[in-house]
Amino acid sequence: MNSSTLPIVAVLGIGRMGLPMASRLCQAGFTVHAWNRTPAKAQPLATLGASVHAQVQDAVRGADIVISLLENGPVVEDVLFAQGAAQAMKQGALVVDMASIKPAEARDHAARLQALGVQHVDAPVSGGTVAAEAGTLAIMAGGETTDLARAAPVLQHLGKTVHVGPHGAGQLAKLANQMIVGITIGAVAEALLLCAKGGADMAKVREAIGGGFAQSRILELHGQRMIDRDFAPRGSMTVQRKDMRNALATAQELGFEAPITTLFEQLYSEGIEHGLADKDHSGLFLELARRNGMA
Repeated sequence: MNSSTLPIVAVLGIGRMGLPMASRLCQAGFTVHAWNRTPAKAQPLATLGASVHAQVQDAVRGADIVISLLENGPVVEDVLFAQGAAQAMKQGALVVDMASIKPAEARDHAARLQALGVQHVDAPVSGGTVAAEAGTLAIMAGGETTDLARAAPVLQHLGKTVHVGPHGAGQLAKLANQMIVGITIGAVAEALLLCAKGGADMAKVREAIGGGFAQSRILELHGQRMIDRDFAPRGSMTVQRKDMRNALATAQELGFEAPITTLFEQLYSEGIEHGLADKDHSGLFLELARRNGMA
C-alpha cells in the first residue's frame, strides 16, 4: 500500500508501550492521531508527523482503525463509552484493543461497539518495550477473521499476529502468557536464591542450567536482572498482579481451579505491600530474598 491507501490510525494511550508502537506506525507512513490522558507524553509523536489531540473524540473521529493501549479494563470502558470515543467513531471503524483486560470485558466491549456500528478485535501483546521498539511483539488476537484482515496492514509493523479464536480469546491467550511469565519468574528467583543460600554462584548456576530443559527467556533475561539486582521497571509488579487477578477472575467464571496462580498472586501482592510496587516484575526476587533473610 502507498500512503494514500493506508488506513488512518488513532492510538489511545501513549505510555511505555504506546509511544514506541505509535512511533513505528508514523515511520511506516501511516497518518496517526494520538491521544493520552497526560498530553505531554504524546508530544514526542508530533515530531514524527502525528497529530496529538487533547480530546479523545477528536483523535478517533476520522480514523479507520483505533488502537487502544490503555491501562486496564475499567479505563478502556471509561475512554470508549463514558468519555464518548466510541460514539465519535465513524461507522465501520475498527477498534483494536491491545490492552490486557479480562476476556469478559473484551466480549462486552465488542458487543457494545457493534451496536454502534463499530467492529472490535482484542489483540493484547507480549514482548515488552524491547519488542515494541523492534516491531517483534507477539500479538494474540480474538475476533472475526475479516476484521483481523483489515487490521493486518497495521499490525504487521508491530509484530507477529496469531488469531486464537472469537472475541475474548486474545485476552485468554494473554492471561495464559502472563500466568506462565509470572510463575516462571518466581521459579527462577526461588531456585537462584536457594543456590546462593547454599554457597553457589548464581551467575554460574544460570550459565550451567541454561543449556538444559530449564532454559527459557525468563531465565535468560529476568535471571540476569536478578543477578545484577537491576529491577528498573520494564514490566511491573503491579501489572503482573493485575494480570494474575484477571486470570483468577476468569478461572472463577469458568469453574476452573488455579492453585498455582492463586499462590503467585499472593506472592506478588505481598511484594507490593513490602514496597516493590514500582519494581520490574522480576522484583519478586526481592520479596523471596526478604523472606529468607537475603535482601
